[in-house]
Amino acid sequence: MEVAALVALTLLLGALVILVAIAVGRRKEEIKEETEQAAESSAEASAAKGPTSKKQKQDKQRSRKDKPAQHSFSHPLLAASLKGHSGNVTCLDFSSNGKYLASCADDRTVRIWSTKDFLEREHKCLRANVELDHATLVRFSPDSRAFITWLANGDAIRIFKMIKKDDGTFSFKAAAEDFPQKHKAPVVNIGIAETGKFIMSASTDTTILIWDLKGELLASINTNQMTNSYAAVSPCGRFVASCGFTPDVKVWEVCFGKGGDFREVARAFDLKGHSAGVHAFAFSNDSHRMVTVSKDGTWKLWNTDVEYKKQQDPYLLRTVPCSSSDGSRVALSPDGRVIAISDGCNVAVFDAATGKLEEELRGVHSEEITDIRFDVNSRFLVCSGDKAIRVFHNAPGYRAAIRDMQDMLKKAQNEAMKQRLQQQIREAQSALDTVLAAPVE
Repeated sequence: MEVAALVALTLLLGALVILVAIAVGRRKEEIKEETEQAAESSAEASAAKGPTSKKQKQDKQRSRKDKPAQHSFSHPLLAASLKGHSGNVTCLDFSSNGKYLASCADDRTVRIWSTKDFLEREHKCLRANVELDHATLVRFSPDSRAFITWLANGDAIRIFKMIKKDDGTFSFKAAAEDFPQKHKAPVVNIGIAETGKFIMSASTDTTILIWDLKGELLASINTNQMTNSYAAVSPCGRFVASCGFTPDVKVWEVCFGKGGDFREVARAFDLKGHSAGVHAFAFSNDSHRMVTVSKDGTWKLWNTDVEYKKQQDPYLLRTVPCSSSDGSRVALSPDGRVIAISDGCNVAVFDAATGKLEEELRGVHSEEITDIRFDVNSRFLVCSGDKAIRVFHNAPGYRAAIRDMQDMLKKAQNEAMKQRLQQQIREAQSALDTVLAAPVE
């Protein structure tokens, strides 16, 4: 009996030992698995953290690389790069007194630059803020005491007065009301007649509007050119002209009575000769010459000093091949000696009398050139396309002036006239030599 009980107890204890051993073994396995899982999790977390940190660094480095570098440009004729706008410059205009250059950009400002600072190391400017909008076009008034702008969002003309302060600078005051909204398509240009009698605005849908200075609509012109690519007021203040899809430039006279009252807009003349649409055109300062640039790959110079009321037509002086594209602009120096044409980011400069290509300015801006103009004294050529305004010496103009004076010297009969021309030639040559010897900007 006792032996049987002892055997049963031994078996029970053995079973308990086996159970404990099995339990301990299982626990060891569980601990091992947990340890391995923890290690794997830690490794995964570490691995995940590593690439993410590296990726962040790569993204940061990439973002630095992707940030556009400031466009650099240099040329022997570059006089200055005017930098002040924080947005792309869309339009330029010189005041008729030659003292100021106005520029507008999509940074909600119009800036007024002093032309006498063009050759200085620093180029200061005055800023006029365009409240709750930005200007795409700007034009000086004839007296250089105000300017008009075209508002990008307001689709209207806004006038700013320039109020001179005691220190010689200006403050700017916008008119109480903008002009009424009348255009139904994007506006390509605005202008003020040098006579001060009217303001013009033109849109892509073949519409040109003539306004008085108070914003009253005087007349509406349908150009019948399918689309308008450009329009402008002549420097003499008598004419408005437009070009577009058709291969001609149409010119109208804005007529006023002796008492200054508006009478009518009368068709004056057309410039016919291109075989494709016209991108743009420009007048000489006296409006006796016009230059046109077309999709047909040429520019043409015209004599427009005609009596159109006696049925005289303008006549073509020359046709010259050139590169151009949609958005190309053309400028004719006020003295009529030099022609500049933009094509994308490039500018080509021609001698108007011979048609010779004088200068090729490549990569002037990082984006398409938006405007190109000569100053009123034909000394400088300026253009815009990105945030900077490039100012070039008009060396081709100096060379053309010297050539013209040398031709006059050959024909001069009077000794005093000869001496005067010789002196002017020396001065012009000295000015040209100074320009060519100037350090590159």
